[in-house]
Amino acid sequence: MSNQLREIGRRLRAPFNRAAAFRELEKFHARPRELESIVDAAIKFPSEGLFRVESIQQRSEIQALARAVAAIKPRNILEIGTARGGTLFIWAHLASRKVVSCDIEDPGIRRPLYEAFPPPESQCKVVHLHGNSHEAAFRSRVEREFTTEPVDFLFIDGDHTERGVEADYNEYKHLVRPGGLIAFHDVIEKQALPTNQVFYFWKRLKPQVNAEEFIDHPDQCGFGIGLVRV
Repeated sequence: MSNQLREIGRRLRAPFNRAAAFRELEKFHARPRELESIVDAAIKFPSEGLFRVESIQQRSEIQALARAVAAIKPRNILEIGTARGGTLFIWAHLASRKVVSCDIEDPGIRRPLYEAFPPPESQCKVVHLHGNSHEAAFRSRVEREFTTEPVDFLFIDGDHTERGVEADYNEYKHLVRPGGLIAFHDVIEKQALPTNQVFYFWKRLKPQVNAEEFIDHPDQCGFGIGLVRV
């Protein structure tokens, strides 16, 4: 019963939280922002309830990845795993044409907020696709978004099982252009959840590719980003 009451409360507050989130976004976009401030906003944006935007990332790691992505001046970015939209916020400030973010959960009323992430002067379009990244029909939907131009950067942060992350890599890597980037989150071996198994695939993949790692501390639990230069 308490969960039901909590959900009712969130729904009742949603219009107020929506208005507050858009005000904060307008305030953020009111002046040019350095990459570091974009990352900081993505980690914990000042919004609440159903419109909460955040990213469960180590600051140093996601900053290093954002710098690597910014360096290739991406036009198109594909993200597998939207969660609370934090990393989508970063990519929407870096891509000049399109960001496609995919998640098994429907963003529902958050969708307009996600679509408003790019700064006003940007031509970037945010597209959110809801579905299972492992299904052929969903993969076809993603591919249709990139029929005219390839992906410059692919961020894989969805299904964290070993089989799941391997499938996402094998099924979407062909969309990334030569010279582009592919990154994985949670590549550290020590994880709080047994279902976080990215490390095991990353360990097998790393010797076969041009790989780099962004790890805040070698003894940390969770996090860690693995980067592939295509």
